[in-house]
Amino acid sequence: MNKTCSKNYKALAFLPLALFLGLYVGCGIAFTLAGAENPFAKMPRYVAVMAAILAALLFYDRKTPVSQKLDVYCRGAGSSGVMLLGIVVLMAGGFSSAAEAMGGKESIVNMGLTLIPHHFLIPGIFIVTCFISTCIGTSTGTQVALIPVAMALAQGAGLNAAMAGSAVIAGSYFGDNLSMISDTTICATKGVGAKMKDKFQMNLLIALPAAMITIILYAVLGGSQGGTADTQDLSYHVVQVLPYVTVLATAIAGLDVLLVLLIGILMSGIIGIAMGTVTFFEWTMAIGSGMEDLFFLAVFSMLISGLIELVRYYGGISWLFEAMTRKIKTRKSCEYLISFSCMALSGTTLNNPVAILITAPVAKELGEKYRIAPKRLASLLDIFSCIILMLLPHDSGLLLAQQYGHVTYLEIMKYSFYPVLLFLFTCVTIQFGLLRTKEESSSGRRGL
Repeated sequence: MNKTCSKNYKALAFLPLALFLGLYVGCGIAFTLAGAENPFAKMPRYVAVMAAILAALLFYDRKTPVSQKLDVYCRGAGSSGVMLLGIVVLMAGGFSSAAEAMGGKESIVNMGLTLIPHHFLIPGIFIVTCFISTCIGTSTGTQVALIPVAMALAQGAGLNAAMAGSAVIAGSYFGDNLSMISDTTICATKGVGAKMKDKFQMNLLIALPAAMITIILYAVLGGSQGGTADTQDLSYHVVQVLPYVTVLATAIAGLDVLLVLLIGILMSGIIGIAMGTVTFFEWTMAIGSGMEDLFFLAVFSMLISGLIELVRYYGGISWLFEAMTRKIKTRKSCEYLISFSCMALSGTTLNNPVAILITAPVAKELGEKYRIAPKRLASLLDIFSCIILMLLPHDSGLLLAQQYGHVTYLEIMKYSFYPVLLFLFTCVTIQFGLLRTKEESSSGRRGL
């Protein structure tokens, strides 16, 4: 079957995707304004995307049988890249849950908090949160585990609770950005064809200066005002932390991500069974539970990839590519456009993996035209999708910090140094063409 239909629908090909965003985001915003609990769950993303898929199948190219258009959909939904993404996501969920079940998550949190010097509490909370989030691969999981503890420690030590909350939020997204098992990293690297090791190295070079300045600011502004932080009851076992450290080290070393996650899962089981914290079947149940937790992302990636393939078939992607290339004159403007598009989608959907899944196909094609390295594309998508979430008042981390710290959104924003610094450092990287590969640097002045 042809890869494009006989009629080029151009911009109209994107109407199904707009329908998905309109239903999901529009209903979410409406219920948020109405004060409903869990507003974005009122119109589930699956229902919204299925409505968009049906619209794409039924209202376009009516001369072509629906069965043939379904073949196009399945070609996108079942591509090797999407299937690999699904397997990696499920494995990541299995590892995260298995490590938590044997006590690894509790140990790594308690170890980090215990090792923080009391006079260095706020910057210490930020550093520990960065490390923990990088190891466990989830900003939300890190925030849920650390925000209540960090708030209690800060209040006990007479410190600014809003600053402690901002430190946890910033650190959790730092780790989410860099983690090899984070859903955003997996979506970004698989979406544009980048190696995780390469993406990690580039992402770290951009994020580390912002993190270092943030640490200095927290150290200067976060001095103790009397009181002590009680960490005596925070027990931990170093051996339970080993699966996280091993996964991080082997991933950085360049081992295939599936092998990395398999090693982590096996280590979690061996350590947990040997220590008596889990039985064999509790371990297997934990793996299954973790896979189920991320099953939504594996399925949703197939649904949205099939929809985007239909948009491509109807001529939408080629139209967008041509329209963008008419406006884009340099590699720099291309990078800005990709970055801000992903950031806008992440902010509207409140879901950075979804934003990356939608943006990645176009980003990959533009990257090939303007010779932007895949690791650079993956880093930009991941960074900008996270930056916006650190600043939105209805993001889960900010809501948790307000609840446990009894502070306001504006009080937390006063100390949200990291997202602003990360934004500035990333824009500087784009503006001055920093961290380019040899191939990018030698591609001519068009990329400047």
